[in-house]
Amino acid sequence: MARDSRYDVLFEPVRIGPVTAPNRFYQVPHASGMTNSLPRVRAAFRETKAEGGWGVICTGACSIDQTSDDTPLPMATMWDRNDIRAHALMTEAVHRHGSLAGVELWHGGASVMNRASRLPPLSPSGIPWMATHIGFMGNLRPKTMDRSDIKDVLRWQAEGARKARTAGFDIIYVYAGMGYLGYEFLLPEYNKRTDEYGGSLENRVRFVKEMLDVTRDAVGKDCGVALRVSLEELRGRPGTRQQSEAHELIELLSDHADLFDVKMDSSPTDCSASRFTGEGSHEPVIDFVKSMTGKPVVGVGRFTSPDTMVSQIRRGVLDFIGGARPSIADPFLPRKIREGRIEEIRECIGCNICISSWHDSVPVRCTQNPTAGEEWRRGWHPERVEQAARGERILVVGGGPAGLECALTSARAGHEVTLADAGKVWGGRLAFEKTLPGLAAWNRVVDYRLGRLNDMTNVSMYLESALGVDEIIDLAPDHVVVATGARWMRMLYSSMEIPVGQIDHPEVYTPDDIAAGRLPSGPTLVFDFDNYYYGGVLTEHLAAQGLAVSYVTPAGQASAWTIMTNELPLVHKALSRRNVPVTTLQMLKAFDGETATLAHLFTGEETRVHCRSILIVGLRLPRTELLDALEARRVDLETAGIKSVTTIGDALAPGAITHAVHSGHKAARELGMGGTRRLYLRDTPITDCEPGFEQAEAAE
Repeated sequence: MARDSRYDVLFEPVRIGPVTAPNRFYQVPHASGMTNSLPRVRAAFRETKAEGGWGVICTGACSIDQTSDDTPLPMATMWDRNDIRAHALMTEAVHRHGSLAGVELWHGGASVMNRASRLPPLSPSGIPWMATHIGFMGNLRPKTMDRSDIKDVLRWQAEGARKARTAGFDIIYVYAGMGYLGYEFLLPEYNKRTDEYGGSLENRVRFVKEMLDVTRDAVGKDCGVALRVSLEELRGRPGTRQQSEAHELIELLSDHADLFDVKMDSSPTDCSASRFTGEGSHEPVIDFVKSMTGKPVVGVGRFTSPDTMVSQIRRGVLDFIGGARPSIADPFLPRKIREGRIEEIRECIGCNICISSWHDSVPVRCTQNPTAGEEWRRGWHPERVEQAARGERILVVGGGPAGLECALTSARAGHEVTLADAGKVWGGRLAFEKTLPGLAAWNRVVDYRLGRLNDMTNVSMYLESALGVDEIIDLAPDHVVVATGARWMRMLYSSMEIPVGQIDHPEVYTPDDIAAGRLPSGPTLVFDFDNYYYGGVLTEHLAAQGLAVSYVTPAGQASAWTIMTNELPLVHKALSRRNVPVTTLQMLKAFDGETATLAHLFTGEETRVHCRSILIVGLRLPRTELLDALEARRVDLETAGIKSVTTIGDALAPGAITHAVHSGHKAARELGMGGTRRLYLRDTPITDCEPGFEQAEAAE
């Protein structure tokens, strides 16, 4: 299929100093959770994007010295020759497909705790980042940098740049954003210095300028030099010569960088979830940059629409379409646009599960793309599925995220697939969740899979088809996949921090009741110990119906786990806009139809709250009725020629949608293996000598 000529501009080459990007698709630096300890996993993850057409592929934060140690959060390092060799795997993989490789050299300054290195963090003026989330808290405060410290950091940057060039990188970054060292010099709240590095903006910019200059001196003839800078705070500060300090910063540094990578200052605004922020949300902050420099500019905005991308270029907002989350959701997004296959794009849903992977210190995961992070260790490709040795007949019962993914991947493997669901629409839990405040984009999980399934001739799909054991036996497939989901329970919460007991009252509801259209009456208390998005968004939903709602949780914040997905501050703001009072560290103990009895999680002190209804968002358990019935008729199944029954998604183990999709994909890849569990490959760091090598050599 021919590409629409409207999109030709996206495939123009763009020069970045001494190197040239083959197109305008730029995978900006982003954490992958893989680090130098998983070099093969990392290389394959990045290579897939290059294969998919991204013209520039960058690392995430790459430390230039042991004084920049973010352990246990995952970070790359550029410290020694082992690091060079580890990164070379990635650059070689990216270059195989004609793309450029960029490295985000990074010093965390006062924002890292140096837990592993145990070296004092560095700061322009000794001002620490006093995080409110335990994962970022530490009790080692930074030292104030003296002139020798500044010289050291400049030397480490130059050495890191030379190592990066040896590793094969084409673009070398200086990082001055997101609270890290370069950013700390830019803001007077961090920078209280009275020497030439503090005071006026021109002085505060000096350190970043010198970082750029030493990088150019080290590798500028061979590599492009990029500045990644956060502009949100500076854009809001009036300048002395220009509209804002952000304008003046770009003016001062315009001749010192070959490319400007512009972004926001904090994760909740820089990588905001789709629940709160739409596509292209950075534009009001970064729209001026191109007018202040003749150098190319890259920015992000969770771009998935090629028309929006073209608009950014044509209107002079950006030169490169930056992508982090969209490049994870669909590594082949550029190629699909180039080949006129726009309808096949696996659009990012903006759930930020990928970002939670960094907080969890694990390889990146994605709700839309279950192959993310699995390219090397499981051999999964996002666009190709290994063909089955023999096509078989697969029956998937349940058309939610897990069932849809399993059906699609099974069909791609060459099987004949029948997909049946008892409901009137496809999507399972998403049929309702997509209607909740801010979650419409999440239905892309369903839309993408339905679009692909509807194009396939080896798939039959049936709604309003509740199947029992007899119907399944009559169909006599080779394999049955059970994807019947889970149900919410009315269980309470114990000071042991586990679900315990149950509350029975006609005015006690679960999310299943709300999804079925059964709404509470009168003032409603939402008791949430699920801790992810659902309790908060259901509270918003009820408040939007005109109900007086209060929110109670045994956790320390509303929707506490959303700190992992950059949503927590925005959840609290959303509840505040709905006038919802939030009570934390409380357990629901009893309810009599007029009063809810709460108990403090730690002290047990009881309080009473007036309400007429309660919604409990806590424990989910699998729907096992069909699975139990199939197990009871195992002999009949075998007689009918049914070789296996596999359970996936929430019916196997309730979790986030990303877990359901991954479960469905994995099951489809392993169908016909006789129940054998396929282990993934274990990656290892690259070292000069394998462990035990010296002893073995001596013994010889």
